[in-house]
Amino acid sequence: MIERPKPEYRSGIGTDIHELVAGRKLMLCGVYVPHPRGLVGHSDGDAGLHAVIDALLGASGMGDIGTLFPDTDPKFKDVDSKELLVIVKEQLEEKDWEIANVDLIIHAEQPPLEPFKGQMKRCIAGLLGIDFTAVNVKAKTNEGFGDVGTGDAIAATAIVLLKKKFRRTL
Repeated sequence: MIERPKPEYRSGIGTDIHELVAGRKLMLCGVYVPHPRGLVGHSDGDAGLHAVIDALLGASGMGDIGTLFPDTDPKFKDVDSKELLVIVKEQLEEKDWEIANVDLIIHAEQPPLEPFKGQMKRCIAGLLGIDFTAVNVKAKTNEGFGDVGTGDAIAATAIVLLKKKFRRTL
């Protein structure tokens, strides 16, 4: 009888928060969201993708976004966070990890995000090369509490599940 290896799964959680300011485009999960203010960051400030990146890095044991893409490195100044997510995906593949699912919460008082959640799911799924149904995006307000509740910031929390790929050896 052939003994099959037991599957290995790992979960990871990621969070991010950025201040909203005038003069910046609001990018969330790789999608432009029309709003008078955008997120401050060394990169494009996309808190949604940053949370997903941190969750993926945590699950795989590969550190965190600040270590991999430090804000002291000029090559990441104003970089599109979609590029960072693709780099992380490629590193996961090199280590034989498959992304089983992504669950993301965006905490924002304004703007309303319901009209953009489908686009956000499609963008994340496309960048990660996973099925649309394996990505979930939720939007929550902070009911007026804290910097998110006053509309001065947007935060995100993500959790992911990774599964180790098995290679047959003869």
